[in-house]
Amino acid sequence: MRTGTIPPVVAARWALWTFVIVNVAIVEVLFFTAGAGKNEVLTVAKFFGVHAALIMMFQLLLVARLPWLDRRIGMDRLTVWHRWVGFTLLWTVLTHAVLVVLGYATLDNASMTTTFFSLAGVPASLLGMGAAAIIVVVAAVSGRNVRRRLRYEIWHGLHLLLYLALGLAFVHQLQETTTFSYSAPAKIYWWALWLFAFGALVTGRIVLPLWRNAYHRFRVAEVVRESDDVVSVRVTGRHLDRLPARAGQFCIWRFPGHNHWWLANPFSLSAAPDGRTLRLTAKAVGSASGGLRHVPVGSRAFIEGPYGAFTALHRTRPGALLIAGGVGITPVRALLEEEPGDDVVVLYRVRSENDAVLVDEVRALIADRGGRLHLLTGRTGETNPPFEPDSLLALVPDITERDVYVCGPPAMTSTVLSALRRLKVPHRQVHAERFGLA
Repeated sequence: MRTGTIPPVVAARWALWTFVIVNVAIVEVLFFTAGAGKNEVLTVAKFFGVHAALIMMFQLLLVARLPWLDRRIGMDRLTVWHRWVGFTLLWTVLTHAVLVVLGYATLDNASMTTTFFSLAGVPASLLGMGAAAIIVVVAAVSGRNVRRRLRYEIWHGLHLLLYLALGLAFVHQLQETTTFSYSAPAKIYWWALWLFAFGALVTGRIVLPLWRNAYHRFRVAEVVRESDDVVSVRVTGRHLDRLPARAGQFCIWRFPGHNHWWLANPFSLSAAPDGRTLRLTAKAVGSASGGLRHVPVGSRAFIEGPYGAFTALHRTRPGALLIAGGVGITPVRALLEEEPGDDVVVLYRVRSENDAVLVDEVRALIADRGGRLHLLTGRTGETNPPFEPDSLLALVPDITERDVYVCGPPAMTSTVLSALRRLKVPHRQVHAERFGLA
């Protein structure tokens, strides 16, 4: 519990947005001191082009999985921001492109069609067109209606084309813009900003995972069938006491030789890290998770993470209410191990007691801490609305005085969060995270 200090998520957001605002201000000053373009339209086009490059760099930071940001804000929120910033990038790039064609058409007194094909013959312009085309394609497949119809592997493969677009755009702006080439300080600043953005991405997504796996040498120590469709995998390794993992976090797991490399899954830690082993517990919902029961003991594991802000780092109150649905009990069960006192209540929503994953472990932890467990069974309907405001208040009368952690299927999570808002539970006391890669 943290009192009298700035909440970690607030501190991280202030740091992130201060960084953005400061750099936007610097770019504005450099743009307006660099001189105008060949006509007014091209000057405005250059303005949008420069800001498109800045948005690209911000995009890289949001998906770099930098540990300091991720533990305080959470990958789910960073991913949502990345999505909306991505659509902002789309419209900024399209505006820049249209204005460039219009500006040169005005300059040459030619039609926009003729001007477009003329620019396509210029290497620097062609690079920019290629980058813009890729961004449009990725934005199109990222729309919710299209995204739901695509397999994750196909969508992810197309999404990776954005790195090609970034490369093309980087070379394009080096050859085209004069905003950052008119003075040595401006040039140094622009190069430093690009190096920082690319460096953060490479460090967070490549260097850190490779180093951790080489250092810890993760291996499968045990595979336990919890039920017909649920399995736990325990992983061991070297110096796990030095791995900065906390109860409530998740990792992205790969088991070389078991599945293709690109079939990675985010699974929560279902037990608090003890410095010796890590455990995941998963329900079979696809070929990757369903095949975990066949992972050989002793085989290598490749782990990215730990990630997530669903931890006790964000506690603000002495009491806690932990709400889980289905296999969402896994991070909640891990959080129970870090509960310091007896003022904890767990609401566990399942269709039947037979579907209650790890319920015996949860009961034992609750009994050890003197807390309360409410196992909410049955189908949701008009006569069984466990997460309506009145129902929650009946189960936990002091709900507004507790930190509330919520993990479960998206529909359940949304229902609970809506009820908490209606009950006027302070926003800083509500902690929810949707575990996923996209």
